[in-house]
Amino acid sequence: DIGIAFDGDGDRAVMVDHLGNIVDGDEILYVIARDRRRQNIDFGGVVGTSMSNLGLELALDALDVPFVRTAVGDRYVMQGMLERGWDLGGESSGHIICLDITTTGDGIVSALQALAAIANCEQPLADLRSKMRKLPQSMVNVRLDNNFDLVANKAVQSAVSDVESKLGKNGRVLLRPSGTEPLVRVMVEGEDMDIVSKLAQE
Repeated sequence: DIGIAFDGDGDRAVMVDHLGNIVDGDEILYVIARDRRRQNIDFGGVVGTSMSNLGLELALDALDVPFVRTAVGDRYVMQGMLERGWDLGGESSGHIICLDITTTGDGIVSALQALAAIANCEQPLADLRSKMRKLPQSMVNVRLDNNFDLVANKAVQSAVSDVESKLGKNGRVLLRPSGTEPLVRVMVEGEDMDIVSKLAQE
C-alpha cells in the first residue's frame, strides 16, 4: 500500500509508505537516484538546496553519487542541473526535476519515477526509504534589526564555527535571512535531536 499527494498546481509530490511514514522530496529523490545507479543509468549527479537534509547528501555519497547544493528555489536547482549537465534535482518540499523526462518539476513524473523504482527493486517504499537516514533538524526564528549584517558580525560567525566544530562532519548550521520579515532562520542539523535543539538555541 502506498499514498501519493500532490500540491495544488501538481509540481510537488510527497508519498506515504504502508507504515504511515511521510516520504518527503529528499527521500523520493534518493529512491529515484538509487534505482538509476543500480541500473547503471548515467544521470551525472543530484542537485539539492541549502535546505536538503544532510542525510540525503550522506546517502548519495555512499552510492558514489555527486551532490551539490544551491539556494532554495526550483529555478536555482534547474540552473545547477543545466550548468553540470545532470538529470536529477529537487527540494525537500517534493519539487523534483527529472530533466531526461521533462523540462520542469512535475509531481506525476516524480511519483511515477518513484513507483518505477519500487517495481524495479521489488521492495516496498518503507524499505527503500530506510536506506537513507534523515538527520534531525531544528529551526529557530530570531528577530533582527533590518540593518544587522550577519556576514560581518564576528560574534555570530564565531558562534556558527563553534557549533559546527561540535557537530563534526555529520552536522551543519544554516543561517537564512527571511525575504519577507525582519528575522533570520537558524537551522541546525545533526545526529541527535536533543543536541541539535540545544545548539540551535545557543
